[in-house]
Amino acid sequence: MAQKAVISVIGEDRIGIIAGISDVLASNNINIFDITQTSIEGLFTMIMVVDISKSTVSFEELKKLLAERGNSLSVRVDAQREEVFRYMHRI
Repeated sequence: MAQKAVISVIGEDRIGIIAGISDVLASNNINIFDITQTSIEGLFTMIMVVDISKSTVSFEELKKLLAERGNSLSVRVDAQREEVFRYMHRI
């Protein structure tokens, strides 16, 4: 059964952001279910829904790895478990 997480990325648009974040996910056996990204006037935003059920690292370690990669790409990366995301954004 899938365990979903929501990953958001925000920063100045540059080459390699999607590749860099996707590399962290693929290296840790995490599948991307859905992805949307846009760049408006030089500002890059991306939201991904991923399956962490077969991850080779803990969720806390994944968050750390994504933040480190984000720092190297000069973007902010946040990750939340889907249930936490939905609870925080309920109406």
